[in-house]
Amino acid sequence: MDVELTRSRVAGRARAPPSKSYTHRAILAAGYSDGAVVADPLVSADTRATMRAVEAFGGRVDRADGRLDVAGFGGRPGVPDDVIDCANSGTTMRIVTACAALADGLTVLTGDDSLRSRPQGPLLDAVEQLDGRAESTRDNGRAPLVVGGGVDGGTASIPGDVSSQYVTALLMAGAVTESGVEIDLETALKSAPYVDITLEVLADFGVEATETASGYRVPGGQSYGRADAYPVPGDFSSMSYLLAAGAVAGGDGGVVVEGARPSAQGDSAIVDVLERMGADVTWDREAGEITVRRSDLSGIEVDVGDTPDLLPTVAVLGAAANGETRIVNCEHVRYKETDRVSAMATELERLGAAVTEERDTLTIHGDRSRLRGATVAGHDDHRIVMALSVAGLVAEGTTTVEGADHVDVSFPGFFDVLYDLGAEAIEHER
Repeated sequence: MDVELTRSRVAGRARAPPSKSYTHRAILAAGYSDGAVVADPLVSADTRATMRAVEAFGGRVDRADGRLDVAGFGGRPGVPDDVIDCANSGTTMRIVTACAALADGLTVLTGDDSLRSRPQGPLLDAVEQLDGRAESTRDNGRAPLVVGGGVDGGTASIPGDVSSQYVTALLMAGAVTESGVEIDLETALKSAPYVDITLEVLADFGVEATETASGYRVPGGQSYGRADAYPVPGDFSSMSYLLAAGAVAGGDGGVVVEGARPSAQGDSAIVDVLERMGADVTWDREAGEITVRRSDLSGIEVDVGDTPDLLPTVAVLGAAANGETRIVNCEHVRYKETDRVSAMATELERLGAAVTEERDTLTIHGDRSRLRGATVAGHDDHRIVMALSVAGLVAEGTTTVEGADHVDVSFPGFFDVLYDLGAEAIEHER
């Protein structure tokens, strides 16, 4: 599907979807338990992949209105009858890889072309350090993967600057091993707030895990459980596109985003970014509402070391701002669904932005940018699609975003929300 967007004003109230990060972790935590309910989950292409994995390991996930009833596999996963297809979900593949290492037999994990290009080597090495079996069938550290070995715990050293999901995977699996897992970080941890999310979810399911001087530790012999339903908070990564739309294209009254209650999500930093750029933005934390109005923005420097998913949003804000916006500490953002640094540089230039791309820095020269409608590629990446769609709200003429259906990964109905806010958006089947 492609979407045509015309320069528009947007205003009104909208609700961002539930957090993808929390939903993934809650589904697997419920899978590790004897059974639990996940309330207000995000049901998307990515989270459905995690549901399928829980069922492949012997659990069951029943969808009802606004909830998931999960019958878990009681701590130790069974050996799947078939290959687990993680589709495009990197989170699923990584957290499921560590789970598969607990099984006595072998699990085969694969995904789509994009997922099969993403690095898994450090996590495979960690599983082997824990005396499990973890192999890449192509011997390149990438899926398809073969994992198993009945891991009972131990110590693993991993780099911290490739993906925080390796840490999440080992912590979640380590809790049900016999002796627990100690994680030593060889390099500074990037995207640390995502591990904070993991620690929060573990605690909510009765599991203890702690940060240490050299990394993290989770004691073994623990059980996952929760008496009441686990409530998934709103997703700040998804909110960022709505907030950016309000800042660059807000009409009378601006855009009010509901479901913005404080949590461990690092991407809540988008509020600080907007404030620093000069946006008229207010956050009523008690009500869980953020209001943003169209403003004259000024370029700033933004470090995305802990918030990689914000890079596409900040890049678009920079293209609509005065002065220079420098996005720094972003090399790890090249290893997402696509190389998001390069993708945003390429597509913003097609729209008329002046961009300088370096290995670890993306600079948008707002004073030399004049956004004009063009046909841009979504790179099969939900975040690229949504960010470019926000740019289309302020570009002169019509912008066509190709592959727009990929928003289903994290924000199904994104274009319906934009349309309800007043955006001129027309969907076209390819």
